[in-house]
Amino acid sequence: MVKYSILLPTYNERENLPLIVWLLMKHLGKSTELSSDGISFEIIVIDDGSPDGTQDVVKQLQQIYGSEKIVLRPREKKLGLGTAYVHGLKYAKGEFIIIMDADLSHHPKFILDFIRKQKEKDYDIVTGSRYIDHGGVYGWDLKRKIISRGANYVAQVLLRPGASDLTGSFRLYKRDVLQRLVESCISKGYVFQMEMLVRANRANYTLAEVPITFVDRVYGQSKLGGNEIVSYVMGLLKLFIST
Repeated sequence: MVKYSILLPTYNERENLPLIVWLLMKHLGKSTELSSDGISFEIIVIDDGSPDGTQDVVKQLQQIYGSEKIVLRPREKKLGLGTAYVHGLKYAKGEFIIIMDADLSHHPKFILDFIRKQKEKDYDIVTGSRYIDHGGVYGWDLKRKIISRGANYVAQVLLRPGASDLTGSFRLYKRDVLQRLVESCISKGYVFQMEMLVRANRANYTLAEVPITFVDRVYGQSKLGGNEIVSYVMGLLKLFIST
């Protein structure tokens, strides 16, 4: 059976982790429409030294679901989203890697759509999009929607990435494709996701999109702040020049 490794970078997600893990078990477990035996998967939690007890919650989840299903691979401090995926990839056993947020903004039910789409034409990458038919965003105010749309539009004009949602972070990769892409990327943080698709497009990897609904976090605080916005703009300009 094909195995999928789900990478969950975390920082202060103790409230959200039990819910996201439960949802993953529910939607990928036995008797899915893809297989009566469910999907073979593991969840790798890459925690960046959360002070809120996130790692203690992971250890409790390991007692419930098993340490082979829930794998904890922590780091001492926040080192950036891109390096978190590099770290998690070292321990992943799956032929396919799924990346998603741990704050419930990405619903695990869409993973089955990713898997179905990938199988259609053996795509290298399947990415979720908020900006195609049947996709959307819930829980954002008008200001944040305008910022997101504007950031994505500017990126589309400058970079021509071949994907409608360049700033999203809910994707499925073939393992070897992800490995090559992370080795070629130079960005950290939120810009990393954008650079991944740009470089995938330049390398002629095959890509498909599926609609997703993004829901703003219920518990905890958003990691997006002024520093991330400045980093995004600078990263966009660097990518425009270098790619």
